[in-house]
Amino acid sequence: YWPSFVLLSVNVLRVPLHYHFFINSPMALGSIVQFLENRTILVTGATGFLAKIFVEKILRVQPNVRRLYLLLRATDTKSALQRLNTEVIAKDLFRVLKEKQGENLSSLISQKLTPVAGDITYKNLGVKDPQLLEEMWRDVDVVVNLAATTNFDERYDTSLSLNTFGAKHVFDFAKKCVSIELLLHVSTGCYNPSSLFGISNCFPPPISAYVSGEKAGLIPEKPYSLGETLKGKSGLDIDVETKVVEQRLEELRAERATPESITAAMRELGIQRARKYGWPNTYVFTKAMGEMLLGQVKDNMPLVILRPTIITSTYKEPFPGWVEGIRTIDSLAVGYGKGKLTCFLGDPESVIDLIPADMVVNAMIAAMVAHANQQGEIIYQVGSSLANPVAFSEIQDYGQRYFSEHPWVNKDGTPVKVGKVTVLSTMASFRRYMAIRYLLPLKGLQLVNTALCQFFQGTYLDLHRKIKFVFRLVELYEPYLFFKGIYDDRNTAELRTATRKMGDEADKFYFDPGCINWEDYFINTHIPGVVKYVFK
Repeated sequence: YWPSFVLLSVNVLRVPLHYHFFINSPMALGSIVQFLENRTILVTGATGFLAKIFVEKILRVQPNVRRLYLLLRATDTKSALQRLNTEVIAKDLFRVLKEKQGENLSSLISQKLTPVAGDITYKNLGVKDPQLLEEMWRDVDVVVNLAATTNFDERYDTSLSLNTFGAKHVFDFAKKCVSIELLLHVSTGCYNPSSLFGISNCFPPPISAYVSGEKAGLIPEKPYSLGETLKGKSGLDIDVETKVVEQRLEELRAERATPESITAAMRELGIQRARKYGWPNTYVFTKAMGEMLLGQVKDNMPLVILRPTIITSTYKEPFPGWVEGIRTIDSLAVGYGKGKLTCFLGDPESVIDLIPADMVVNAMIAAMVAHANQQGEIIYQVGSSLANPVAFSEIQDYGQRYFSEHPWVNKDGTPVKVGKVTVLSTMASFRRYMAIRYLLPLKGLQLVNTALCQFFQGTYLDLHRKIKFVFRLVELYEPYLFFKGIYDDRNTAELRTATRKMGDEADKFYFDPGCINWEDYFINTHIPGVVKYVFK
C-alpha cells in the first residue's frame, strides 16, 4: 500500500489498549545463534526473494544448523535441485558466504540444504516420497511459510488454493512434525507491477503486501476472526467461497468457454467476492482468509504471523543494496530512470511504508526464538511508517537527484535525461489527463482508421487495449491511492527491545527502521542496487 501521510495527534496514537495484540509479559530472548544450532527448518516458497535472504542468513551466522528443507515447485528431486542451484545458490546474494566458506561451501550446501519437490496447494505439501515425508515429520522443528501468490487480480481459484488453503496445508504438515516448536507464517512480498512499463506513461503507484482493512488512523497488530468482514459484521464463509468457485467453473465449462475466458472470469470473480466483504482485491482477501483458518485451527501450535510492508533492498547484510526483480517501488525507479515515467497518480505527501529485506529476515528469526514452544498466536507488523516515516515526495527527490548525477545510458550510448514527474493528486485530475493525452487522440485515430478502410486497425486496437488496461489497474489500485493508514508495530517494537539486550548478537539481528537515514539509503544503497540488479 501507499498510504497518504497524515499527522497523527497524540489522541489518535493513544488508541484503546484492546486494539493491540500485546505480549503479556516482558520478553526475554536467549541466544539466537545457539537456538539455530542443530535446528531443522522447513521453508516453503524457497526460491522467493525473502526465502533466499533467510537461507543465506542462517547458513552464514550458524553453519551448524542441522538442516534446511527447502520446498520448491518442481516435478521431481532432480528438478528441485536444479532450481536450488540456479535460482538460489548461484545468486550474487551468496557471494559473502562463498568467500567465508571457500572450498567448503559445496559440502556445506549438500549437508545442510535439502531441496524438496512439492506444492502447498496439495495435502502433505505435494511431497510424494514417503521416506522423505517420514524423515521431515520426524526432524523438522520450525516451519516457515513464505509461499504465496501476490497478484492483486489473480484467478480466484488459484489465489484460494495458494493463499487460503495453502496456509492450512502448511499448518496440517506442521502438526504432523513430532518435534514442532513453531509455525511462522509470513504475509509475503509485494505486488509486482513491472508489466505496467511499456503500457503507458501514467501509472498508479505500487502497494505493499498486506492491507488490514483500515482506511485511516493507526492500524493495530491484531488477528482476524473467522468469518470477519471489513463491513462491520460477520458473514464470510470460506466453504461457501469454495462452492462459489466450483459452481462458476462448472458454468464456464458447460458454456465451453476458452481458457482465456475462464481466466478472465475467475479474475473478475475474485474481485467481486473480495469487494462484497470489504476487501479491495483478491490477494488481500485470500490472505486474510488464510490467516482466519490458521487462527481457527491453531489449537496449541505456537503461531507467529509476520506482516512486512513494502520490502526493499538489503540495508546492510550480507551486503547493502541486494535486490531481485522489480519489486513494487522499484518499478517507479526503473520507469523514471529510463525516461518512461512522466506521471504519477497519488498523494505526493503520502507516507510510504518501507522496510529493507534483511530487517524483515532478522525480525523473522528473532520471532522464531521468542515464541518457540510458546502456545498462542502473535502478530508482528514489520514496517517503518510509525517509527521512521518517509513521504513519496522525498523519494521522488532522491530519485531525481540520483539519476541526474548518474543517468542511465541507453543501448545507443546516449544518457537519459530525467526531470520532474507530473503528479496527479486526485482521480478527477487523472481522468482529465487521460482524456486529453490519450482518449482524444485515440478517438481521432479511430476516425482516421475508419476513413482509411481500417488501415490503422492494428495500431488502434493495440492502443485501445493498453489504455483499457491502465484504467483496469487504476480500478484495482484506487482503494489505496489516497490511503490514510499508519501501521502500528508495538509488538515488533517489544521484540526489538528484547533483541537489543542480547549483547553482541544485537548487531547481527538488527531490524530497527529508526536507524535508517532514508536519504543516504536511497541515494547510496537502494537505487544503486536497483540499477545493478534490476535495470536491463
